[in-house]
Amino acid sequence: MAIEVRIPTILRSYTSGAKSVEGSGGSLSELLKDLDGRHPGLRGRLVTEEGGLHRFVNVYVNDEDVRFTGALDTTLNDGDSVTILPAVAGGAR
Repeated sequence: MAIEVRIPTILRSYTSGAKSVEGSGGSLSELLKDLDGRHPGLRGRLVTEEGGLHRFVNVYVNDEDVRFTGALDTTLNDGDSVTILPAVAGGAR
């Protein structure tokens, strides 16, 4: 099973600069554990100590926001594409 994961610039230090990496897993949680084995520290930037996704990170599976598809329990299939995006907030007046 191969799943492409697009990595934002801010997290590429964990992937030796790679813009995308491959991983495997039947759920988003399993994929992040797999990726952490290949790219130590990456999962910790995405998942809280309580086991949920950080609020400042948006994750999409095939362009669907995982907050609406089961979060870390979102089912993954071979060939899926996962995009990790840092949340953007604020602005000055």
